[in-house]
Amino acid sequence: MDKFKVLQALGAGDFQHLDGSLQSHLQGTERILKEWGSGELLQVAGLFHAAYGTDGFDESMVSLAQRNRIAELIGKEEEALVYLYCACDRDFVFPQFGSDQPIQFRNRFTQQEFPLSEADTILLCELTAANELELAGRYPKFKARHGAGLLDLFKRMEPYLSDNAHNAYTSILADLNVPESVPCLEV
Repeated sequence: MDKFKVLQALGAGDFQHLDGSLQSHLQGTERILKEWGSGELLQVAGLFHAAYGTDGFDESMVSLAQRNRIAELIGKEEEALVYLYCACDRDFVFPQFGSDQPIQFRNRFTQQEFPLSEADTILLCELTAANELELAGRYPKFKARHGAGLLDLFKRMEPYLSDNAHNAYTSILADLNVPESVPCLEV
């Protein structure tokens, strides 16, 4: 089954997301990752990154009880990355970027904490950048409200971001005046 049809079957187009459909946002995130030259793993995760809802978007296309079914449809590694992204407790994880300490992850569903591997940190950061930049590039109000926080976050995530993600965030967020300290992202 084609991944786009899987999204439709899950009802992604039926969810409102900012001023458009969730499906449009998910496809935009996948497109950005493709443009950045990301591998299939990240592209698929980009298309499904909100399947279980996120810390910034409470709606979910499917319940956590359907994880095995989603893994069958999109692949085990892809589903694991989608779950990691959806489970991320952003208020706990994001403030850690910019320190020289390993990133501790907190699962917002289970409250379990564990050190995030460098490979998973890179994937999480790249997916986060694509997701947020898709919104900031398309919605001026979103950019105005969250752009300074995103710029601060991406600067702190810099060691984990690809050159393409770096170029994208510096281009999309270039016109922002950012104070030295900006509160963490809330979306």
